[in-house]
Amino acid sequence: MQSDRSQSASRRAGPLAGLRVVDLTHVMAGPTCTLMLADMGADVIKIEKSPNGDDTRHSVPPKIGEEAASFLMMNRNKRGIVLDLKTEGGKQVLRRLIADADVLVENFAPGAMERLGFGYEALHQQFPALIYCSLSGFGRTGPYKDRRGFDLVAQAMSGIMSFTGERPDGPPVKCGPPLSDITAGLLASMGILAAYAHRLKTGQGQWVETSLYEAALVQTYWQSTIALAAGTAPRAMGSAHPLNAPYQAFEASDGWLVVGGANKKHWLLMLEALGASELAADPRFVNGADRMANLKELEAVLSERFRTKSRAHWLAALDEKGVPCGPVHDMLEALSDPQTLAREMVVEVEHSTLGPVKTIGLPVKFSETPGKVLSGAPVYGEHTSEVLAEYGFDQKQIEALEKEGAIVLASGRREERVA
Repeated sequence: MQSDRSQSASRRAGPLAGLRVVDLTHVMAGPTCTLMLADMGADVIKIEKSPNGDDTRHSVPPKIGEEAASFLMMNRNKRGIVLDLKTEGGKQVLRRLIADADVLVENFAPGAMERLGFGYEALHQQFPALIYCSLSGFGRTGPYKDRRGFDLVAQAMSGIMSFTGERPDGPPVKCGPPLSDITAGLLASMGILAAYAHRLKTGQGQWVETSLYEAALVQTYWQSTIALAAGTAPRAMGSAHPLNAPYQAFEASDGWLVVGGANKKHWLLMLEALGASELAADPRFVNGADRMANLKELEAVLSERFRTKSRAHWLAALDEKGVPCGPVHDMLEALSDPQTLAREMVVEVEHSTLGPVKTIGLPVKFSETPGKVLSGAPVYGEHTSEVLAEYGFDQKQIEALEKEGAIVLASGRREERVA
């Protein structure tokens, strides 16, 4: 049994090769966490519910073949099995996986893991080295600990929606990406790795937890600075910065670009690129505080200048002067940008039924232990038989578990992982 798992780990790449993760997460925040670990080499066994599986399997359109594109994005590099944890057989399988795991990650509703018999306190008594990570809407303490949470709610309650939008008197606006979900996943993976470092020194596991609410709050460092220091609530400013100017988007004759000309050096260089050096002596714009105090006037003056020429002209002129700038891309432009491709942030991965599928690459690079996208997201129950065999279940036991409804085996599955 140990030999089988060792062989599985040896096919992984990255600094976390050999780390074993039981993944009881679904949708976005938890899968982001385990995706980071899998991309860095951990052997992540994703456990989906029976019936229906992860909710992102039903977040369609779009589809690629018969698979939801959203599920494919969030679950590559993971092995997938299906368990019904309301059955004794499902619980038996999970307990055997946990006994050999380094990390367990879950984002069930508050109290659900305890009701199933897999809460932290119970497992810590049996497996003191286990790192147990929980993601939730609001965390396990405080007056909202029993409330459900979603990204929309976190963005609203954290203040983000109050200062996102085009104008201060406009309606509340949500950030386009699920900001709190993704940030919570990143924070959870960071916490797991910190706990792993502690375990390497002491042999002891611990409970790591974060929430969508906290993940949203840490995105408000600048706005919280203003609120805490000045006692005022920042409002929406479009693309402008709450503390520095000019640091925002401007419209050229044929499209939009962004410019970071906020500090003294970049401000003066930007004026040279614009052919507007006379503005350096304008008493409204002499220093950063002046420019923030007269932001509307500054925007009007610069916008008039930017509209006179093409985006390509201004980007070339600004870049030549060393002023931070860039075009405002749509997603197709961003994903095909030569820098995106040079950094391998769009890669192809082999899916067991769909063939090559494009996905986002690894955002962290390692000189000695590079991670790699090795396999596509599993089809429903793709690795159930494979994983159970690795953990000592024979064919007769697997058939009995399937008959009980404790597990689901993929029909027509390809059990071999893509090397």
